[in-house]
Amino acid sequence: MMSDLIDVHAHFTPPTTPEERKTRWHAMRAEQFLAPAPYHWTVEATLDYMERVGVAMQLLSNIPKTLDALRASNDYGAFLVSEHPSRFGLLAALPTDDPAAALTEIERAGGDLQADGFAVTCMYNGVSLGDASLEPVWAELDRRGATVFVHPDAYAPAFMGRPSPLLEVAFETARTIVDMLYAGVFRRFTNMRVIVAHCGGALPALAGRLHLLGAEAWVPNPGELDQGEIRDHLARLYLDTAATGTAHTLAPALAMTTPDHLVYGSDSGVPCSTETTLEANRHVLADFTGLPREQLEAIGHNALRLFPMAAARLGRQVAAA
Repeated sequence: MMSDLIDVHAHFTPPTTPEERKTRWHAMRAEQFLAPAPYHWTVEATLDYMERVGVAMQLLSNIPKTLDALRASNDYGAFLVSEHPSRFGLLAALPTDDPAAALTEIERAGGDLQADGFAVTCMYNGVSLGDASLEPVWAELDRRGATVFVHPDAYAPAFMGRPSPLLEVAFETARTIVDMLYAGVFRRFTNMRVIVAHCGGALPALAGRLHLLGAEAWVPNPGELDQGEIRDHLARLYLDTAATGTAHTLAPALAMTTPDHLVYGSDSGVPCSTETTLEANRHVLADFTGLPREQLEAIGHNALRLFPMAAARLGRQVAAA
């Protein structure tokens, strides 16, 4: 089995009351997420799971939808890292509906909070990551050579009677990355590294279509991207393995990018993941036959190149990505 894993896709929740958890549970059930009971994240249960299955470190993320809650969550995440520096890292959330606030939070999180990287939502309060207003945010992240984790909105409304985490997260991810592609984000900002959750969602399966048709004359293409540039920009993305450790997703991912751009992710710490599903995904990833054993096992450690401060807390020396 794969072990000593660096998990880039793990969530946390600041302390909540039973009443708050019950309110959120009812709201989720109203959107067809039929969880049988309120979800409760704890540090103790998380560390216990990590110890039992061989996860060396989790890079934690949580992206509340109000600025006050987001800042408080980042503070709590930084506290968790200070309490458990060799077990946790922080991907500080950014409020990408407000570029000025996002720039302030980048400065605060990168300074006082000593965040390892940053986390953003594909569609945050109605603003897509490809929106032109975010140009200064991407510029600052690029200046810092930051690693940015892109995650869809798993709490979006149900669609066709099914909860968002089942299907819509995959399509929202693909739509957003394609929007960023045509907006020129990946062309202009080559110094930052982007990890896309859930192995890129539907993006790898659509990458060949984008290569073939994306530069055709009938496609709006203000930056005049050509086929080679589309292919190169997609290949530079990093993809995590959260709930996507099977050949159904890994095969198209490897057609889009290279093995060293696959990083381990669990999707631990949210209601849609149970220990049963986390372990099933970890086992099927370990059994994947599409890579030599050495490259497959490297998936669990590739993230260390993206997070040098986390690597240092673990006492690891790694080459830069």
